[in-house]
Amino acid sequence: MPRRARLAVAGIPWHIIQRGHNRCPCFFAAADYGYYLHHLGKYASKHGCLIHAYVLMTNHIHLLATPETTDSASLMMKELNQRYVQYVNRTYDRSGTLWEGRFRSCLTQTDSYALACYRYIELNPVRANIVDHPNKYHWSSYSANADGCSNAVISPHSVYLALHKNRKERLERYRALVQLGIDDDTEFKIRRATKRNRILGNERFIEEISATVSKSIGHEKRGRPRKKGTYPFS
Repeated sequence: MPRRARLAVAGIPWHIIQRGHNRCPCFFAAADYGYYLHHLGKYASKHGCLIHAYVLMTNHIHLLATPETTDSASLMMKELNQRYVQYVNRTYDRSGTLWEGRFRSCLTQTDSYALACYRYIELNPVRANIVDHPNKYHWSSYSANADGCSNAVISPHSVYLALHKNRKERLERYRALVQLGIDDDTEFKIRRATKRNRILGNERFIEEISATVSKSIGHEKRGRPRKKGTYPFS
């Protein structure tokens, strides 16, 4: 059965997930994370992708990126993944695949879900019980987006900048949003849309994207979401 064609639209944020093969580790030491981030910035710039948020977990990565062209994100991920696999195989004297296959993605409605994806990504280590606060996890964009630390990889999205024109106030507002966590229904929608290469947004947004890509986006039965909740941290 042929795989579903990826929905590719320029100028709209993409939530991207790339997992290790069989969910095996793809980062083994601090140098590996640093190597990946360096080349993420390099290939994002080369292929015209703005990276707004990221987290590098032991066996997968999350990105929120806006591509300048319909193939920007795919070209970035292809070259980045190839370069990183070569590095890992050379460094650890191994061979074969590292990633599970092509990355998963969803197109994200800016005004409704972009900031939710920011938080979903940067709260990943908290949900995984690795840390009790996102500022304790080194390999994410939280320090840039919440604390204002310099990060050459990150390009703030307009919806993030719109939190407040004053930088200090903007950082405070973003930290407050992260502190609130994400309700289970929103998390469910993000997971489902990304896993299925769907569109994350309201009905009008889905219709607009459908018209843009000249195809009809069907609705699948959502199932029963979990009870509403958050991911508090101290």
